[in-house]
Amino acid sequence: MEKTLIEVPRTTLNFYKYEEDGLTYYEFNATECQPPEPMINAIIGLSLLKSKNDRLVGIFFHEPFPLYERVPLRISHEATELDDGDFRITFKLED
Repeated sequence: MEKTLIEVPRTTLNFYKYEEDGLTYYEFNATECQPPEPMINAIIGLSLLKSKNDRLVGIFFHEPFPLYERVPLRISHEATELDDGDFRITFKLED
């Protein structure tokens, strides 16, 4: 899998695009920044979700509970704690 750096206007973090198992992923890593930067980048990144085959993946240093309250109802998320204690949050459009 090859990750390609993409430009996402109004974001301050690097976003990468890659494909896996017929899905398109957009990914950013917010583990090195302070609030509110992770939330702002995540909310802007949600605009990349255009179809049911798109996923937004954010890597956070803790589970971002305040972010969940700001995510539109038509978008679901799945949180996975990584071995190093960070969290991988995957967002997708719901039916």
